[in-house]
Amino acid sequence: MPERTGMSEHTAPANARTVTVTGFGTAEAAPDLLTLSIGVECRRDNAADAYSAAGAASAAVTGALRSRGVGNRDIRTSGLNVRADVVWQEGRGQQVTGYVASSMLSVRLRDPAAGSAVIAAAVEAGGNDVRLDGVQLGFADAAAVMALARDAAWADARAAAAQLAALAGAGLGEVLSVRQNPVPSAPIPVGGIQRAFAADSMTVETGESSVSTSVTVEWQLLVDAAGGERDVGGPG
Repeated sequence: MPERTGMSEHTAPANARTVTVTGFGTAEAAPDLLTLSIGVECRRDNAADAYSAAGAASAAVTGALRSRGVGNRDIRTSGLNVRADVVWQEGRGQQVTGYVASSMLSVRLRDPAAGSAVIAAAVEAGGNDVRLDGVQLGFADAAAVMALARDAAWADARAAAAQLAALAGAGLGEVLSVRQNPVPSAPIPVGGIQRAFAADSMTVETGESSVSTSVTVEWQLLVDAAGGERDVGGPG
């Protein structure tokens, strides 16, 4: 989900003293979305045979996915390629030894607990032509988790600002500006597997995934006429 950024500002007097800090926050929750990258790769003597074999293997994999309850909207072809397989031979240069056809599927599982069974079914259907290129855990809607991370980032920023203000003999006044900094929003990677064998012996442990963010906040510093602290409360 794309990260949202925002800024709120107030104008401070030209001679106002301010303090600006960046706070960081992280929140964890059980992921509710598992994204798989499942591919097939077939080598044959000619391009047409390789392409046909890859299509049959891909159809078998998608059929197994659908039989496990994966909907059409959660299965997407993300790559399709046919290439010559070449080797270098002394005195002859590059020689074509066959052709390789491959395709890649991006599969979303809305029940991460079913991941192990779905992977096993896909590998069984595609056989030795199957490749598992990635498993990622994340959130279908990370808004609630992001809100908790934002709360933590704000608390971190305010604690740091209050300490700095106290060291400067001042108190925190009103918030002059707030900026949420963009952070990567990709799901947390679990791992990559180049070849899949005996997938029924593998398990996918969901654990917890985290969402992080940071906010940069500027506060006005409140100082009395004698240069001492005027207000340690302040808004925010």
